[in-house]
Amino acid sequence: MSESVSPTSTAAAQPVNLLGMTRAQLAGFMVSLGEKPFRAQQLLKWMHHRGVDDFEQMTDMGKALRAKLKEVAEIRPPEILRQLDSKDGTRKWAIGVGGGNVVETVLIPDGDRATLCVSSQVGCSLDCSFCSTGKQGFQRDLTAAEIIGQVWQAIKSYDGFGAKKRIVTNVVMMGMGEPLLNFDNVVAATDLMMDDFGYGLSKRRVTLSTSGVVPKLYELAKVSQVSLAVSLHAPNDALRNELVPINKRYPIAELLEACRHYIDCQPDIHRVVTVEYTLISGVNDQPEHAHELAALLKDFPCKINLIPFNPFSLSDYSRPSKNATRRFWEILTKADFVTTVRTTRGDDIDAACGQLAGEVVDRTRRNARHLQRRETSEAQIINVVNEK
Repeated sequence: MSESVSPTSTAAAQPVNLLGMTRAQLAGFMVSLGEKPFRAQQLLKWMHHRGVDDFEQMTDMGKALRAKLKEVAEIRPPEILRQLDSKDGTRKWAIGVGGGNVVETVLIPDGDRATLCVSSQVGCSLDCSFCSTGKQGFQRDLTAAEIIGQVWQAIKSYDGFGAKKRIVTNVVMMGMGEPLLNFDNVVAATDLMMDDFGYGLSKRRVTLSTSGVVPKLYELAKVSQVSLAVSLHAPNDALRNELVPINKRYPIAELLEACRHYIDCQPDIHRVVTVEYTLISGVNDQPEHAHELAALLKDFPCKINLIPFNPFSLSDYSRPSKNATRRFWEILTKADFVTTVRTTRGDDIDAACGQLAGEVVDRTRRNARHLQRRETSEAQIINVVNEK
């Protein structure tokens, strides 16, 4: 990942967007302007502590520097197109990222905590069978500015810059997209989230969730200290191949080994991986699945987060019963795993886990194929009913 950006090659075409630059990248940029590297810290504080996007307001920098910055740079967050508020306090934003594409970001308040679920791609290329995002297809990676801009806009929407109480206390890279397939931009954005001159979040409060891009997990161990979550969703390869297609390339044993390596590389001796397991009625929610999962993770440093499936239009899956969810939880708890059941939040505005879809100009044409299959299936059902 480059640590310096030259303004000379891009200034004539368009200004350089500073919003997504890390401290090192911004220092390199300032040096390229003939300025001292410490100016990067000033800029970071103006952008991320105070929410300022106008160089003229940065009064601790001279007029000449402000004029120079105005010529070659800008601070441009992505645009909020719509805001929806759930009856449970959850807030969802539809954020425009150009070309007719829209990603979604969700803030989930919970007492003194407020967790922001951030997207990393326009759509997703992995097409996990239980996730609405994958059914929309894939367009492109988000830039670092578009990723950190979701945090910026979330705070701005509550007029929270400079407030004593944090609006966003936790960030999870669990929105639209697979974060590790947008590696450099996600690393840059999460670095800003944890930088004291950025958002100053603890590394335990910034979580990256992956479906299992194994080689990138080894790369991540070299450059980041974010908390790690893995979307497992099945206790064996045969079932996970159906639910999470990337498992065919990187099976469970390889994924868990890479996750263990990541944890071993962290300076904290008590770090664990959050294992995410979406419970789908009649698919992976039976007692035998729970016992198999317990055996699989017996010696793996983890906590388990059970997520009852949230329905969406292009899926035939259904939510498990409360009894099935409780039975699954009890089996894992009795096997001495720290196990939680995620409370469904924001489902009345389609903001619950697995429901984020946005608007994707799909260059994979996956969305069209899913719609065609659904229409064909519905037509077949109607024909059968009419024949009877």
